[in-house]
Amino acid sequence: MSRDQAHSPDRPRRRREWTFDLPGGRSLVLRAGEPVVMGVLNLTPDSFSDGGLWLGDDGPNGPAGRGRAVRRALEMVEQGARILDLGAESTRPGGGVYGAGALEVPASEEIARLLPVLEQLRALTDAVISVDTRKAAVAEAALGAGADLVNDVSALGDPAMAGVVARAACPVVLMHSRGEISTMQREIRFSRLLDEVQGELAAAVERAEAAGVRRERIIVDPGLGFGKTAEQNLALLGAIPHLAVLDLPVLIGASRKSFLGAVTGEPPSRRLPGSLAAAGRAADGGAAILRVHDVAETTAFLTVWQAIGREAEIERARSGPVPSFANAGRSGTGEDSPRGGAEGGGADR
Repeated sequence: MSRDQAHSPDRPRRRREWTFDLPGGRSLVLRAGEPVVMGVLNLTPDSFSDGGLWLGDDGPNGPAGRGRAVRRALEMVEQGARILDLGAESTRPGGGVYGAGALEVPASEEIARLLPVLEQLRALTDAVISVDTRKAAVAEAALGAGADLVNDVSALGDPAMAGVVARAACPVVLMHSRGEISTMQREIRFSRLLDEVQGELAAAVERAEAAGVRRERIIVDPGLGFGKTAEQNLALLGAIPHLAVLDLPVLIGASRKSFLGAVTGEPPSRRLPGSLAAAGRAADGGAAILRVHDVAETTAFLTVWQAIGREAEIERARSGPVPSFANAGRSGTGEDSPRGGAEGGGADR
């Protein structure tokens, strides 16, 4: 469901809220501009940032590997992750900085990597568990083992995925991308980036609804890093309100991605500052979920960010409109003075 709330008197915005019902009487409440943290758990040897990090010496299917992955997941919950996003196939895009991209994994191997960890986690935590997959067979197996949400980078590219999601009545993330994973970073072309991403996401939502997925179970993701240049990723991150017309919660996955490295020159392991900057911009733009690797740091950042916003909003309500920077240094009284009532001064800064 959704509802509107008032925002700052200086910069009106629609505040939206959505509630997703989950098994066991649980629910996931999402609010635009107050994002929950989704912690990334890659059960893969080849993901771009942390491939193999949470596997044991005996691989993803051995006891040591499972134990390490489960411990990391529970640690992320303690650090503030509301959602755990488990992925057993890398979707590292090809044609750009990652060369040929990730190799596709058979559904049977993906399930073998995923289920032992997922089943243990489901017995140990009530946190929302998301499965990051583009395969209907994997999603069906994961949902049967206790997953709550499907995060599909192909936006139901597998013809059977919509049926799996509809039957399970679970939330689903539809991510924007163009082309095949192995080649999507080649020959990137947009004429009107924001309008095209918004329009193609709207079309994906319509296809999902036509296939039986209810709109109130859909979350959208503009697909940062998937078929976009570094500059286009930055533009999308700064234009999240452009997706508000869809009236759906927005997930942003910017953490450690190569477009941040294109700005800072840092490798994935040193992209935390850029990732936090992206988190702040996403929160300010109305994102409802942030998919991140660095859960503790992102949670602390958002806690302070939101505290500043709350206190500032309370004080603005008491004090009235904030004078613009342009007028604040002028002397005298009247229209150009801070006390002269230049009411709209700071609205567009």
